[in-house]
Amino acid sequence: MEELERLRQSCLGCTRCGLCQTRNRVVFGVGPAHADVMFIGEGPGEQEDLQGEPFVGPAGKLLDDMLSIIDLSREVSYIANIVKCRPPRNRDPQEEEQEACIGYLREQVRLVSPKIIVCLGRIAATRVIRPDFRITREHGTWTKRGDVWITATYHPSALLRDLSKRPASFDDLLTVRNKMRELGMTK
Repeated sequence: MEELERLRQSCLGCTRCGLCQTRNRVVFGVGPAHADVMFIGEGPGEQEDLQGEPFVGPAGKLLDDMLSIIDLSREVSYIANIVKCRPPRNRDPQEEEQEACIGYLREQVRLVSPKIIVCLGRIAATRVIRPDFRITREHGTWTKRGDVWITATYHPSALLRDLSKRPASFDDLLTVRNKMRELGMTK
């Protein structure tokens, strides 16, 4: 826990890219220091930037609902983003911004040491799984890297905009629950 807090403190003063000039707050990540499941989004939105916590706006409410479907909650999951500062007008984080932040995320993953990582959306999936990952075709599929199982589903904000993606996302969540059971993490 101390190492994660030291990393958070280091991140709070980050000036590695231009996003530091427009942010209100750095959004480091939240959750237990040794969570079995880690969710990774692309970057903070407006509410996250104001509150300093990931997924607290409308997409966060939907993420909470998604977690409850598979008997998870924020209290037992770790939630982070690729970039720690809000891109202006919620645009996609640029490559150089992602590159400036990726070391923080890698260290978060190392310290939390999850058994499962769920990428939320295209940007997280292309950064964490592989650059040519296609969220519309490959969501819900699994990749194993070391001892960590990694999958992707649609970002909650995409599900708010396009209700037709919700059934597929629900199926993806069921694969996460099944993987948790397979790994002995639930009943």
